[in-house]
Amino acid sequence: MSGTLPHFLQEPDDAYIVKSNPIKLHCRARPALQIFFKCNGEWVHQNQHTSLEHIELGTGLKIREVMINVSRQQVEDFHGPEDYWCLCVAWSHLGTSKSRKATVRIAYLRKNFEQEPQGMEVPINGMIVLHCRPPEGVPAAEVEWLKNEELVSSLEDINIDTRADHNLIINEARLSDSGNYTCLASNIVARRRSATATVIVFVNGGWSSWTDWSECNVRCGRGVQKRTRTCTNPAPLNGGAFCEGMSVQKSTCNSPCPVDGGWAEWTMWSVCSSECERQRTRECTDPEPKHGGRLCDGPALDMDNCTGDLCIQDRKLLHDVKVPQADMESSNDVALYSGLAAGLVTMVVLVIAVTLYRRNQSEYGVDVIDSSALTGGFQSFSFKSARQGNPLLMNSSMQPDLTVSRTYTGPICFPDSMEKELIPEPALFDPLPDLKVKVHSSFMVSLGVSERAEYHVKAPSQTFPRGVVQEIGGSGGTLGGRGKSQLAPVQPALVSSMMTGKRPLRTSGVFGHGGGRLVVPNAGVSLLVPHGAIEEDATWELYMSITQQDSSALSDEGQEILLSPEVTYGPPGLTLSCPVALTVAHCADVSSEDWSIKLKRQTQDNSWEEVMAAEEESTSCYCLLDTQCCHLLVERPGCYALVGEALTQAAGKRLRLAAFGNMEPNFLNYSIRVYCVDDTPHAFQEVVSVEWGRGGRLLEEPKTLLFRANSFSLQVSIQDIPQFLWSIKPFTTCQEFSFSQVWCSSQSPLQCAFSLERYSPAANQLSCKISVRQVKGHEQILQVYTTIAENEKDTVPFFTQSDCTITSQTGSRAFKIPLSIRQRICATFDTANAKGKDWQLLAQKLHIDRNLGYFARQTSPSAVILSLWEAQHQERGDLDSLASALEEIGKVQSKHSTSADTLDRISKTIPSSDSTMNRSSEELDANHT
Repeated sequence: MSGTLPHFLQEPDDAYIVKSNPIKLHCRARPALQIFFKCNGEWVHQNQHTSLEHIELGTGLKIREVMINVSRQQVEDFHGPEDYWCLCVAWSHLGTSKSRKATVRIAYLRKNFEQEPQGMEVPINGMIVLHCRPPEGVPAAEVEWLKNEELVSSLEDINIDTRADHNLIINEARLSDSGNYTCLASNIVARRRSATATVIVFVNGGWSSWTDWSECNVRCGRGVQKRTRTCTNPAPLNGGAFCEGMSVQKSTCNSPCPVDGGWAEWTMWSVCSSECERQRTRECTDPEPKHGGRLCDGPALDMDNCTGDLCIQDRKLLHDVKVPQADMESSNDVALYSGLAAGLVTMVVLVIAVTLYRRNQSEYGVDVIDSSALTGGFQSFSFKSARQGNPLLMNSSMQPDLTVSRTYTGPICFPDSMEKELIPEPALFDPLPDLKVKVHSSFMVSLGVSERAEYHVKAPSQTFPRGVVQEIGGSGGTLGGRGKSQLAPVQPALVSSMMTGKRPLRTSGVFGHGGGRLVVPNAGVSLLVPHGAIEEDATWELYMSITQQDSSALSDEGQEILLSPEVTYGPPGLTLSCPVALTVAHCADVSSEDWSIKLKRQTQDNSWEEVMAAEEESTSCYCLLDTQCCHLLVERPGCYALVGEALTQAAGKRLRLAAFGNMEPNFLNYSIRVYCVDDTPHAFQEVVSVEWGRGGRLLEEPKTLLFRANSFSLQVSIQDIPQFLWSIKPFTTCQEFSFSQVWCSSQSPLQCAFSLERYSPAANQLSCKISVRQVKGHEQILQVYTTIAENEKDTVPFFTQSDCTITSQTGSRAFKIPLSIRQRICATFDTANAKGKDWQLLAQKLHIDRNLGYFARQTSPSAVILSLWEAQHQERGDLDSLASALEEIGKVQSKHSTSADTLDRISKTIPSSDSTMNRSSEELDANHT
């Protein structure tokens, strides 16, 4: 055996270098005294070899194994006529042996496909061929096909062939073969995806059988009858062609005209009977009624007395049978006596009533007003404001004046504790000199009077502003109408409750298959649950709440700020078939591209994860930024917040500025407090709650200031204080907030106070200006003008409730678009047309054409688009923009007459704002329902 040539037990294999990783080549031979590698015709240096040897048991022959490493650089540096190659040469006593050549190549896979599959429309039972040529690569890429992100296997479906030169062939197309197809190429280096090709399998329509001929359309003469057939055998699907030909056939017909009946001549009179009567008859035969003609009118039998009233009955002549006179006279007497008795009883009752009334009047003094002042008619009385403008503003000098008529403009919004109590309308009080009025305590409460059993007419006059509504802290629904100014003074009990705690910021409602809307009052937060989102036989109690503790949604770097409240909706186990629309107010100035705004969600371990960036596209969530609100389409319950990072110094956020004031206990000092908060309803209502408890009054309509991210501070100064009447304490007319205080002020409202002292109690007028400006930035002026009253502490402050509505609405009344119209729109746009872009055109016309990939993954893209439109337009009660969009689409698709006719009918069904502008909210709801 020792006298043989070397025999290779292992020869080097072809190899690929992936990225920058070197490969290792192996050779093993026996018997072998030495083995060396030779690459590209040159010997590899001995130092680059790694050798192992051992003696084979049984034969005693020496086995030698050698390995070398080949790097990417070596392969790239070689420029020969063929690929980089290596072989082994083994020596023994008798000679040498060579191994096979092993090639070493650098593996790669290009990005671009040489041919990508193209979308197509195929009739049912037709053949589908999708071509795919993968990118160039070493080694050659293998190809797989995905349908709707799931692997297509020809082994499981004999109708599909994926073996023909990387192409996908479906021999007989079925409706289930419609979908999005992707070619997937891969080798040892990478995986590449082609563009998605949409395949639509359509069905051309076919005629059904003709119906039976209808009856002739006229009752008399020449008419028309018809028969019909429908394009339902099969019905066209997925843009398939409609049936050609007529769906209605007409034919002429003749119907006999109806003949009305006529009477023939009377017969001769019969012989006079024992009852002194004779008779005659006639028949309806001249002519007889035919073909539905009318029967003869009148009697067919005529009877007559045949003895000239001399026939005897019961032994009396017929003309002597009369009503007895005595009976008639007795009846008249009874009626007369009954009338006299009733009149006597009435007189006695009146005398007793007058006596009791006068005795009752004598028990009261002249200071008591006649009760008819309260019950003589509920007159409405009007509240007037001394200043024009915002109905929030309250002139502190105004006192109740009970000498004028007042009108409540309803309906009134009540707190939860008062929802089930009916508050009576005020009565008309005539001006009487120094008269005391005793009224029911609930009537006192409705006038805003605190625990007083009586009050005098001569109190200083006061009128109340119109449109002012009490601010309530209840979480449930409030009563009230829409579109009208609403007014209710605050009860003292409510003021104390506002001073002891924060407003509950949670609302809930029970929802079913019909969906609905949840609203957190005065917070700019609402939730729209679309119709069909909840299963038909299921109900869920949904809730929304606003987090009031310090926010943890911001990153540790400190560059982000909170732009909206943290809003939670649930319950956590809620299952929905389509996304809900969550609307949250924000304070960012989104008119420029100077913000990086992100949506974050709180995880189970109370940390925060980024859901999406507002400017990016995502298939898990949709974010639509309006000027003041953010509309989100989300599927997972949880806690959400909008955060932002300023990219440039031009980024700005809106601040709401408000000034409140009230007298201090010494009646000489007047306190003015200026607030600077984020311009969201939730942030401002926190200020309202605090000022409510302090008895403060809004001195000027709140204004908005744009605060830039330029690191400059905010200055608040008071100006134009009347000299010789007022002085400021402690002589500080300007206060300043640092930039970081204002920029990160979402956690607590910024407040600065000015204390003014009047030199004389006679100085009861105060006018001044409050300037709020960012250094080297924008400025706003709050003009203060108020009258100071000594008894101001007895009056009750007023605040507004911006969205005094029911917090939970379910069913069709919660939506602007009626359900029937919504279903017709979805049926029209969800079915793909020749280009497969129907719902995309709807989104474009409604200006919701960003992030279309999110809608594409929905079961009904049109329904989700309409839900987002509902959320975006919930404050505007007209459907003009939707109707206009449908009309434009109808014009674009005018060449498809069926589609255009359908869109035209839908757009005409939607009522325009011009026709509904003057309707009440109840009529609008009924119309939409």
